[in-house]
Amino acid sequence: MAQWTQMKQLIPYLATQILNELYSPSFPMDVRCYLANWIEEQRWEDFETEKVDQEPQALTLLDQIISCLQNLAGQNPNVVERMRLQRISRNMNMFRSQPFQLVLTVRDVLRKERELLSQASTQFPALARFSQPPAQDSMAAAPPTRDVDLLVLKVLEIQDCRQQIHQLQEELNWERQNYESMQGTLQQTQTNGMDTSMSEVTKLQTNIKQHEYNGQVIAKKRVQLLQEAVSSLEKCQSRLINSIKAWRWEQHQATIGHPFDDNLSPLQTWCEQLLGVNGKLRQEVMLAGEPIPELQERLGRLLQTLIQSSLMVDKQPPQVIKTQSKFSTTVRYLLGEKVAPGKPVLFKAQIITEAQARNLGQLGSLPSENVGELINNTAILEHNTSGKSTCATFRNMSIKKIKRADRKGSESVTEEKFALFFTTEISITGCDIPYRIQMISVPVVVIVHGSQDNNALATIIWDCAFSEPERIPFLVPERVPWKQMCRTLNSKFMSEVGTQRCLDNYNQHFLAQKIFDKPDIAGDYSNMLVSWAQFNKEVLPGRPFTFWQWFDGVIELTKKHLKSYWSDGLIFGFIGKQHLHLILKDRPNGTFLLRFSDSEIGGITIAYVAPSENGGQKIQNIQPSTKRDLEIRSLGDRIQDIDFITHVYPDLPKNDVFRKYYTDNPLPRDTTSGYLVVSIQTKVGVEAHCDSPQRSETPQDNNSSFYSMDQGNGACASPFYSLSPNNQFQTPFQLAPVPLQGGMYPDPLSNPNGLFPGSDMSQGPTSEMELEEILNTLSE
Repeated sequence: MAQWTQMKQLIPYLATQILNELYSPSFPMDVRCYLANWIEEQRWEDFETEKVDQEPQALTLLDQIISCLQNLAGQNPNVVERMRLQRISRNMNMFRSQPFQLVLTVRDVLRKERELLSQASTQFPALARFSQPPAQDSMAAAPPTRDVDLLVLKVLEIQDCRQQIHQLQEELNWERQNYESMQGTLQQTQTNGMDTSMSEVTKLQTNIKQHEYNGQVIAKKRVQLLQEAVSSLEKCQSRLINSIKAWRWEQHQATIGHPFDDNLSPLQTWCEQLLGVNGKLRQEVMLAGEPIPELQERLGRLLQTLIQSSLMVDKQPPQVIKTQSKFSTTVRYLLGEKVAPGKPVLFKAQIITEAQARNLGQLGSLPSENVGELINNTAILEHNTSGKSTCATFRNMSIKKIKRADRKGSESVTEEKFALFFTTEISITGCDIPYRIQMISVPVVVIVHGSQDNNALATIIWDCAFSEPERIPFLVPERVPWKQMCRTLNSKFMSEVGTQRCLDNYNQHFLAQKIFDKPDIAGDYSNMLVSWAQFNKEVLPGRPFTFWQWFDGVIELTKKHLKSYWSDGLIFGFIGKQHLHLILKDRPNGTFLLRFSDSEIGGITIAYVAPSENGGQKIQNIQPSTKRDLEIRSLGDRIQDIDFITHVYPDLPKNDVFRKYYTDNPLPRDTTSGYLVVSIQTKVGVEAHCDSPQRSETPQDNNSSFYSMDQGNGACASPFYSLSPNNQFQTPFQLAPVPLQGGMYPDPLSNPNGLFPGSDMSQGPTSEMELEEILNTLSE
């Protein structure tokens, strides 16, 4: 959606004629605006005028556009906008007879937009800043100051009423004193036979009655204002509690890559303001002429809820925790500045099971059974003056041992969820009694070995992605629609890799084919249900790994070695063999694309168009490169080494787009050491080298290194090593044997250490604990 975001800033500066030419009635600006994100995710550049066989794909895109517009219309509460969206969706049906025209129109619109944006920096210098993301509005996350301000005004009005009542009472007391004094004087004058005027006495009586009436009116108004203020406080605090819950929920969702603002200062300010309002209202209720039990009870409940809801897990523990390993976590108290001085506040942490977490519905119900032993599980609440935060940090916590629950059926230990439970007793300035506050962390999975990490992470991702905000701990559905799963995979991929480029529809389509084991899946599959078993319990057909293990391998490979390639759009990504054949079959020889391996965890391969023996064409796939391969030689240098791949799909010269990734320098000449200079290069094998030991993907995989889309092909697309005449050591995508003295070759299968037969590291420590013991022995 980045392109449309920039276009919205540019549009006011464009002439009307340009806008009319850019957004025609057949593709109005409304469609571009409402579907901006979806439009920019599609591969419009794949469509070409002469390829009429792409019409079914174009019709699918048209159906999706109409469906999106109808969904938006149904969800829009604005009647005018809803009618306009319905009219636009009906108008889009005009493309039913020529869907290809629609996709070409959209493609051309996007091209013209990019052209206008590229000209903007020169023609409109003031627009250069629009290419940068807008700065976050500092007030965007601020508490609803208007609501709090209205509450404060109500409190001031109540205080003013109290002062008026007090002033009236003083005047009333004075008038009564004068009246009693005049009453005595009146009786004395009547006894002496003197006639004294009654006017002053009558006036005093009138004033006394008026003061009494005014006092009753103001007192009644004050009680009414108190009722209104307490009701307003309840509503405002309810919004605060919802905001706190939303913050916790967003923190939970951040595990799968959702955006999250971890700034707690606005919520802290809000809590402090409402605590101050609550204290003043309680004071006003106490100063009322008569007790108001109902208001006292409501304010007491609000106070207790506010004090107990202000505890946050500022820094969550790692959600996959290995026993006997250190980790840290921090809790923050938003009312820390209001904590009564004196005795230090000591927080205690313990680990609880899912069943124990469900029994924490009422405060005070502490877990009775200890299911794990935590080391360094206490921390003192400390105030940071510079950061204006009050936190308790558990810096070197560790789980020494854990007690497992009885598992059901095929449930594994990596599916069992725990949580950290934090509790303490706290006193707030101005409150008569201490309060017990408690909070649990997000779910964690406890493992005892690093090999369990991947499966444990799958449990956490499923929990974060598909749990409901107000769920019973820690319930999750067993099945979810594919559209939810797809959004999760995309979000996790983008956040872990650290890229703004998402998985497009082609990538998502292949992932659906893979997880459902339906290579011919088509149409709308967004509502098909994916089970937890399909995600990370059952291995993929013909593979020794699950869907998540395979997908996570791609994430790790891309994050460590392919981030720039992916972000620059040089990697096609996830693609099946049928789609691969479809888009490459009419391309010239040497056209290639980069795709993630279908049969190997964490592998990327090059698929390219090659001439076949009968004069036609075939699609070849070079043996995948893994993380270990790319540590030896980068992907860019490998592509540079292979001469017969010349253009990146669709038709970009490889040297133009990959040049910045080439790292090789001309070989230096060393005349002092007496050694020949050696460098590594990549070669792709031919038939003559097919009998050398090779690593290959599984024979069942039609996308393997040796697979050709041209049936009957016997060519071997496998890399190998050789020593070239120019003293360059030319390498494949994996290490191969080098001759030792006497011309003998070591067997790479019998010797796992390859070039170093004398150093047998195949028998290593079986656990990290054994490794630690070995290191300690060596240090002694």
